[in-house]
Amino acid sequence: MKWNVVAGLLLGVGAMAAVAGDDLKAFPPAEEGFQRAVFRLPPAPSEDDLRVEIVVGKTLQVDCNRVSLGGSLERHTVPGWGYSYFRLAGVGAPVSTMMACPEGSEHEDFVAVSGDGFQQRYNSRLPVVVYIPQGFEVRYRIWRADQEIHPASFE
Repeated sequence: MKWNVVAGLLLGVGAMAAVAGDDLKAFPPAEEGFQRAVFRLPPAPSEDDLRVEIVVGKTLQVDCNRVSLGGSLERHTVPGWGYSYFRLAGVGAPVSTMMACPEGSEHEDFVAVSGDGFQQRYNSRLPVVVYIPQGFEVRYRIWRADQEIHPASFE
């Protein structure tokens, strides 16, 4: 029984050292046709009050219409480590409103994928690892909770 506890502690220390030394070692390489994007969040005093929005998108030729891509960001867990990573699956073709645009309104713009799974809890202790199809890019935005908490009424 003692040896199990000692072995568990040593494995835990070894896992923490591996993450501290090379924090991407536990994460799988990107599959063919995908690329691995990584960003690290800075430590914050109250991380429970923060969320990170993972913004995946692509630069496309657009006009005055609103253009978006549909997809979902799936959370996966690294086996044996328990660390989360994200994978963009099933990105659809661009959809857009159908307004008549003035001539010359064409330009390049970053078009984000919208769907489920893009807002996640803030955790500065581990890198945020996202697997995306080739040709896409990852950006992120930090959301902060309002310090004021409002009461609900009973009706």
